[in-house]
Amino acid sequence: MFKKFTLTDKLLFISAMLSLVYAEILFFTGNTDQAIFIGLWVPSILAFGIYLKLINNKNND
Repeated sequence: MFKKFTLTDKLLFISAMLSLVYAEILFFTGNTDQAIFIGLWVPSILAFGIYLKLINNKNND
């Protein structure tokens, strides 16, 4: 399953997970506004990864 992931996929996934973890750390330390701001990056990063996949698939067809 993981053999289908490219380097870009792995980097985007790692950045999304790091953003999520950092947002949770900020939230539990009391910085809720900053945590919400950082937490909003996660779906944006994942959506950008999906966009790149769609563009790549379109160019390969």
